[in-house]
Amino acid sequence: MKAVTFQGPHTLSVDQVPDPSIQQPTDAIVRMTSTAICGSDLHLYDILGMWINKGDILGHEPMGIVEEVGPDVTQIKPGDRVVVPFNISCGHCWMCSRGFMAQCETTQVTGQGKGAALFGYTNLYGAVPGAQAEYLRVPQAHFGPIKVPSDHPDERFLFLSDIIPTAWQSVKYADIEQGSTCAVLGLGPVGQFAVRIARHLGAEQVIAVDSVPERLELARKYGAETIDDTMVDDVAATIFEMTHGRGVDGIIDAVGMEAHGSPIQAAMLGAAGKLPDPIARKISESIGMDRMAAMRTAFRAVRRAGTISLIGVYGGQADPFPMLDLFDRGVTIRMGQAHVKRWIDDIMPVVIDDADPLGTEDLTTHQLPLDEAPHGYEIFKHKKDGCIKVVLKP
Repeated sequence: MKAVTFQGPHTLSVDQVPDPSIQQPTDAIVRMTSTAICGSDLHLYDILGMWINKGDILGHEPMGIVEEVGPDVTQIKPGDRVVVPFNISCGHCWMCSRGFMAQCETTQVTGQGKGAALFGYTNLYGAVPGAQAEYLRVPQAHFGPIKVPSDHPDERFLFLSDIIPTAWQSVKYADIEQGSTCAVLGLGPVGQFAVRIARHLGAEQVIAVDSVPERLELARKYGAETIDDTMVDDVAATIFEMTHGRGVDGIIDAVGMEAHGSPIQAAMLGAAGKLPDPIARKISESIGMDRMAAMRTAFRAVRRAGTISLIGVYGGQADPFPMLDLFDRGVTIRMGQAHVKRWIDDIMPVVIDDADPLGTEDLTTHQLPLDEAPHGYEIFKHKKDGCIKVVLKP
């Protein structure tokens, strides 16, 4: 089969690799009909490359048709149309039974001290072959795959694999409810859905921050007030002005480790990426390697006793936090990988609504054949050609 493979920093290729097969009784094989490029995939390009092997298959936003199932898989069958969550969870361990599927004890990568295994996402998370391919082996298929109807385009359901549950969790973690004020930093795909979900769940005011005109325009379409961060001197101060000097009730950092405006961290990341992998891994385990501009804005823009939701991926082990200010202001911080299956029952009625209130079908700006995946990564990373979301069609 064809698959998108990592070949080194900023280098991907589409190669012929062996077809996957059933290895465990709880496995399934799914033929991909759509598989998206995620913002966190871009981190593999130049930040987390020291944790991935040449030839590894990328991708963790898949959906398709079930081809084969193991003997212990009864909830799906060949021919079913399914979406596959990006994190691999068993559904019955102590963590899963409490709704913490991203910490599944059955698939935890204990050798790296990490949570549940992820598709296509480095040795840190199990080195499980990813979904940017023609076929995907799905472990724990007795629980993970989500059956979806066949009467809508893939894009109506594809984003249940990651970015809609991630955005939903980010809004819930920010304690957004009817009448709340909310800010979303970063208007990539997760940020866009966070804006829409916050409005859907009753936020009275949603302030969306980015610098890309197409992203700002799309957020305004769904009721956000926008800030172009290249046009103001101080985003946090601007948010305070827009909320009558109080700050927002909840704020979502949907940017993560690649935030602009952190030149020292950016230089450290660039230098680490050029070192041999063992040295780069050691450095990443012991320094504050993240660009923290967005996080610092979140710290300053939230109101006293407000809530910060960190949903953008961070990877540093010694990032500096302004603990005196956070403690004095009584700020709550929540973060972590999305517990995808935890939220599906809440999200599915919204997604199957014929009115499509979350706009699942208007987020994708580029559909490309699998062979053009390297180009898709390039335009997504550099925000070229109005790119907001790339979906690959194997």
